[in-house]
Amino acid sequence: RLMPELPKFDDEDLKSYGDEEEELALSPPAALMSVLATQELLLENILECIPVGECAVIQPLSDEFCLVLGYLLTWKLTLAFFKAASSQLRVLYSQYLRRTKSLNKLLYHLFRLMPENPAFSGPTSEVPNKDTKTFFTEELHLDVK
Repeated sequence: RLMPELPKFDDEDLKSYGDEEEELALSPPAALMSVLATQELLLENILECIPVGECAVIQPLSDEFCLVLGYLLTWKLTLAFFKAASSQLRVLYSQYLRRTKSLNKLLYHLFRLMPENPAFSGPTSEVPNKDTKTFFTEELHLDVK
């Protein structure tokens, strides 16, 4: 709930960014970026031996699973923050992510974590039909218990 409210504080400071010669960048909330940087290092250690394109198998409820879930949820917060920002702020934030290579790391991690077969095997109340359900066609409920 808080993430969409944060960009308005940077909007007030946006006027102080003048016409400087170097390319400008503005960090999303420092606490969020600090957590993301730590999680990137941990995920790189977990996935270092798996080349991009091969699927990493992460066992549910393991320590690795919790780290990956935390990393993806941190990105979900970051994207909620971006969505609420004005277009001028998005440019500055994206420059920061480009400099820190966070977006590149996210893509590398995602292409290692995506399942080879995204077929959805969760509980369904409908009678099975010929349409294959995938993680991309079904809504996934992530209730923390």
